[in-house]
Amino acid sequence: MRTNALVPELAVSDWRTSRTFYRDVIGFQVAYERPEEGFSFLTLGDAQLMIDQIGIGRTFGIKDAPLERPFGRGLNLQILVPAVSIIVDRLAAAGVTLYLPLEEKWYRRDDYEVGNQQFVVADPDGYLLRLFEDLGKRRATR
Repeated sequence: MRTNALVPELAVSDWRTSRTFYRDVIGFQVAYERPEEGFSFLTLGDAQLMIDQIGIGRTFGIKDAPLERPFGRGLNLQILVPAVSIIVDRLAAAGVTLYLPLEEKWYRRDDYEVGNQQFVVADPDGYLLRLFEDLGKRRATR
């Protein structure tokens, strides 16, 4: 396995809960982990993500800035998946409410647009995940 140039590491309040969410509900696979440190390196296609339980092993915090839920305020992680509908169904079965419902969204990129079938969901600690399926590109409408 080759590690991507950028791999987010999310500080989580309960490693087992987060691991179950990412693995069983979203569909990530565990590449490797150190349970004694509350750490997992997860992959989903080409996406890579690390989760690390706060207070076990190393916790990267900022002095005088308490870690409070929801974590990651102002950040959402865009993750390419082969099919969003499968994940939406698993989230519904798990009773997880979507932060932003499934939508088709086109974004201008120079003189064309790229399309996403996408939704946003919060993980157990409040990190926002924008999972999307690539719809290709088209001539810009503006």
